[in-house]
This record gives sequence, C-alpha cells and structure tokens, in this order.
Amino acid sequence: MEKLEKIYGKEELVKKLSDPESMPEGINREDYVIGTYLLITKRNWRIRELTRALAIEQSTGTWLPVPGETPEVRMRSVAKVVGIYEIPDYEVEVPEDVKERSYVVRIAFPFINFDKQLPMMLSTVVGNISLAGKIKVLDIEFPEDYVKGFKGPKFGISGVRNILNVWNRPLLLNMIKPCTGFPPDIGAQYFYEAARGGVDIIKDDELLADAPFNRIEERVVKYMEAADRANSEKGEKTLYTVNITDKYPKIIENAQKAIDLGVNALMVNVFTAGFSALQQLAEDESIKVPILAHMDFAGTMYQAPEYGITSPIILGKLTRISGADMMIFPAPYGKAFYLKEKAIGTGRVLTDIFYHIRPTFPAPSGGIAHPMVPDIIQDFGKDVIIAAGGAIHGFSKGPAAGARAFRYIIDGVLQGKSLDQMEEESEEVRVAIEDMMRSIRELRKIVGE
Repeated sequence: MEKLEKIYGKEELVKKLSDPESMPEGINREDYVIGTYLLITKRNWRIRELTRALAIEQSTGTWLPVPGETPEVRMRSVAKVVGIYEIPDYEVEVPEDVKERSYVVRIAFPFINFDKQLPMMLSTVVGNISLAGKIKVLDIEFPEDYVKGFKGPKFGISGVRNILNVWNRPLLLNMIKPCTGFPPDIGAQYFYEAARGGVDIIKDDELLADAPFNRIEERVVKYMEAADRANSEKGEKTLYTVNITDKYPKIIENAQKAIDLGVNALMVNVFTAGFSALQQLAEDESIKVPILAHMDFAGTMYQAPEYGITSPIILGKLTRISGADMMIFPAPYGKAFYLKEKAIGTGRVLTDIFYHIRPTFPAPSGGIAHPMVPDIIQDFGKDVIIAAGGAIHGFSKGPAAGARAFRYIIDGVLQGKSLDQMEEESEEVRVAIEDMMRSIRELRKIVGE
C-alpha cells in the first residue's frame, strides 16, 4: 500500500481502490471470487456504465447514491469489473444490421463480504444479476483461501474405489426401476437381481425417498439383506445409496437412521435439498459413508443459452466443493438433451486439480444402454460410473443378465475389443443390442419419424 501511495498519492489511490472497475492486475486475486458472464445487450447500451452498475448493485450500493457508501466502505467491499470483452471485438464501427451485442464480462467480488460459504456467495455472484436480462454465468473462480473453508468430498474417487476394492475399470451403477410406487420387499427383489449380475452401486430413483409406502428404515434393512446375498454369490461388494432427500433437519435424521440400520452410502437430490444440506452431510464426522448427488431440477438453472449458470459450474464445481463423492449428471448419449462438449467439461471440472478438494466420481446418466459403453469410456476414461436403469431392469433376459452384459462390455472395451466382436462372443451382449434397437424403433414411432 505504501508503494502505491508513493506512485499515485493518497487521494488518487483512495479513488482507484474504491472504484468499481480495475485491471485484473490491480486486485489481489486471493481476496476475490471472480464471476465470468455472458452479457447480451441492445445495440446502443453503454456497457461500461452497465457493468459498473452491476458491480455496485451486488456489493456496496444500489440504483442511486446513498450517504453511507463512503470511500472507506467501497475500498473494503466494492466489487470490481476486471474485464469487458466484446464478441466479435468491434474496434472501428458496429455494423448497421447488428441489433444486439454480446460481451464476456468478469466481475471480482471481495469474499470478505460473504465469507467462506455458498449461499451468500451465490446471492452475491449470481443474485440480482440473474434478473438483469440476457446474462449467463460462465464461470466462478475461487481463490485458494476461500476454498479452505470447504472440505469437499470425504471419499472421492479413490475412497469409493477403496470401499469396493475395484481399481482398474469403470464402476457400474443401477437405479431401481420402476422409479417409485412399490413396497420395500419388491424393491429388494429388483436390488438383488441387479446386484448379483455385477452392479457395483445401486441407488434409489430420485423420485423415491421416504414415501409412506416405502419408508427408509424398511427399505434399508431389506435392501442391505439383498446386498449381502448378492455379494456372497458374486464375491464383490455392492454400495446402496439410499435417497435421504427431505427438509432440514429431517435430511440429517434420515442419514443417521439409515447409517444406524447398516446402509453403506447416501444419496441427495442436491438441487432441491440445497448445497448447504449436502455440505452439512459431507462434513459431518459421524457420517462415514460416501454420498451420491443427483442432478434433478438442475435443468432449470443451466439449459437456457442466455440465462442461468453454465452446467459445468452447477453440476460440477459447486457440487464438488459441497462434498459430493459421486455426481449424476446428464449423459449426451441417451435420452438427455446435453451437448457432449458440456458433458465432458462437467466431467473435467469434477476431476481436475482443485486445490485440496478430492475429485468427484462422474456418473453420466439418462437412457444409458449397453452399446453406449465404448463411447462413455472413450470420453471419460476409466474413472467414470456407468449409470443405467431401464437397460438393466428392462433387459429382456432379466436384470441379472442385463448387468452381466454391461460388465462384459466394460471388460471388453478395456481389452480393446470391438462391440461387433463382443456381440459375436456373448449372447447377452447380442440381446442387449437388439433391445436397444427395438427401443429406438419405438421411440421413432412416438416422435413421428
């Protein structure tokens, strides 16, 4: 500060430090969370004034000056616009036929304003900005000091692999189908068949948690009994992620109840329960089982191209920092509407280096069928969970055979075999491909092709 004061003088330095605009090099990045936005405006909007107003609105001020917004308050707490980049980058003139202009804008928020937590961070970095028209959050960058306030996944990829003692292949996950509407004893039969066929992880559907006809305490007992029977047959372990989603503090009570009854994993619908609920579970020292987070409701936040928050942040970075050991997100191969580039990007955000935060196991899901396995492994590598529901429980030769066909294809891909070769070698693989082609024909009838 003394050096800067010598360069600029005290009065000028105060003006610069309290100004809501700065070069990126003019801030100490360790003190700021930086939001990057796509902003689309009318042709003649004054972008500099607009972005400065957004920075002030989301930190120290409002739509008109107030007496308490002193230079001292601004020096500590004002957000700063640190980048405005127009695309395309007009330098001389704007063509007459251009009605809207697109910008990438970066705003740095001093996290002293909201401390090391997600609810107030999101209220600041997204908050009322989300009401400002065509604006979408493209990234949220966290400094290391901010992330020190989070423990992240308790197990992560290596921890889940260690529990299962599976190290050199993708894991196979099954969600029980039908989604809901059945009692625990019926679900236990579905569980047993899928598990004995070679499924590593079985989860409740996101539509079933603590329903009156299928209570968590009854389901956990029956499903874990089914897991024990299947494990003794296949010589492998099965994780059961029971869906504990509920209001707070019932969600914590559900977790403790399920663990006391012997469950070995948990599941949370994170976007309806909330990031803080997931973080509370993940950082609770008494909860010593991995947690799977589910994507439902997230489409409302990311699917619009000009509004919301980009999917790798919502589905990836925020769930990972909150503590998800495994994350279900849309797969671009099946029934989900999702670009492959976005899916791969989400997988990268879940697994790339992120300070001390352990990597989260990516689980692309949604209409996954057996012939999609080679593409999944090609795109995500071995550290991926292959999540299939109907392709196992709707398999024409039964769920156990459906699971075996998945395991056969997983092993075959790792051995360098083609799908055609595996189809010739295995009757179950051949049937799996026939099942998928039959489903495609039925789908085409529905959509009128």
